[in-house]
Amino acid sequence: MNTNKKAPTDKQPHKSSDQGVNRGSDRPWRRRVAQAATLVILSATTACAPQINTRGNAVNMEDVAAIEPNVFTRDLVLNKLGSPSSSTSFGDDVWYYISERTETTAFFAPQLIDRQVVAVKFNQYGVVTSVDLVDETRAEQVKPVDRVTPTSGSSSGIIDQFLGNLGRFNK
Repeated sequence: MNTNKKAPTDKQPHKSSDQGVNRGSDRPWRRRVAQAATLVILSATTACAPQINTRGNAVNMEDVAAIEPNVFTRDLVLNKLGSPSSSTSFGDDVWYYISERTETTAFFAPQLIDRQVVAVKFNQYGVVTSVDLVDETRAEQVKPVDRVTPTSGSSSGIIDQFLGNLGRFNK
């Protein structure tokens, strides 16, 4: 007698009572939706986090306090504070150390957190005469001018430029 019955093995698929429903096919879809939702939520929360920007040469106030008038020279100030952010072009010789910190949230305009302006004045011999901390009450808003500077020459339109270039190309 020849019986070819196969013994049950663990490799055969297990049939559940819900034979018409394949529950494994919708799980990757749910996982992708959950990942996409997590990505959107993380992107939205990081976009709303404030961003702190620091610009300029922020000097240590202890170093500024150590600069003594009539003792320090330009070279000593340069070694102590570093190169200045700005200096005067005419008149008195003054070095400015300017720094500011702003906070920007999403697409809103930046808000000023802190501004520091230190002015170091020198005499004609390059010796420090005074060190001043300029506060925000002395700051002035500068309004840019809206006018346009005219240029000499003719203004040509797009048709003039196109027709002017027709004879310039060689084969």
